[in-house]
Amino acid sequence: MIILGLVIIGLICGSFVNALVWRLYEQSKAKNRKTKKEFSILSGRSMCPKCKHQLFWPDLIPVFSWLSLRGHCRYCQGSISWQYPIVELITALLFTFSYIFWPKPLHGIVIFQFIIWCLLLIGFVALAVYDLRWYLLPNRIVYPLFVLALLEILAPLATQASIISITIAALVGLAIGGGLFYLLFVISNGSWIGGGDVRLGGLLGLIVGGPFYAMLMLIIASGLGTFISIPLLLTGKANRKSHIPFGPMLILGGIIAELFGGSIFHWSLGLFS
Repeated sequence: MIILGLVIIGLICGSFVNALVWRLYEQSKAKNRKTKKEFSILSGRSMCPKCKHQLFWPDLIPVFSWLSLRGHCRYCQGSISWQYPIVELITALLFTFSYIFWPKPLHGIVIFQFIIWCLLLIGFVALAVYDLRWYLLPNRIVYPLFVLALLEILAPLATQASIISITIAALVGLAIGGGLFYLLFVISNGSWIGGGDVRLGGLLGLIVGGPFYAMLMLIIASGLGTFISIPLLLTGKANRKSHIPFGPMLILGGIIAELFGGSIFHWSLGLFS
């Protein structure tokens, strides 16, 4: 029942991600307050991204509405991107996988940490989608995630955990995750990596904490980047000057490090011993 509930909540949150990403982008293009308010995620009404017709509940059921309408708007018959059901399904899968593979027993304060993690996942998916579509990692999503990250990190203090060890691990992760990217940003004058990646790297490093987890995140992200970039270069679909969004790879690396970092750490210890 818990997994079913997480799937349903994940689908709903995935639908929210789609709306959030599109509305933030439309707001960024808006030239007056009235238009900005129209696309506000808090006060704006759900609408078709093509014809802007207001949507009603039969049009807003995650995945099912898109399938039943065969990927088209009920009102203008315009094509609705496959991004919508894919994002909803991915969010539901991330919620479910996080519950199944959560590295600590889910009781007490850890339940609160898991809830915060799910909220962070919503932001991560939104950042990944935004970066894939428009090659940007908007601060309007990144900065609130820093607040959530601090809540998750400081939550164990309620159980008298050591504030010193928690703070050191978080700061080391922040320094590695954001520091390396900041160095690359300064050296290349922003041509190798963007400021958004620096902030995202710092955020994820803060969350995973500690040198091993932060380095694991970067290694996984770099490996994914290489795995994706080489075929594109070999087939001529990209060149050395092509911009390939690194945010989604960094986010996936952070998720893997958070959920499986402990298991990978103990496996590596056994391997070398």
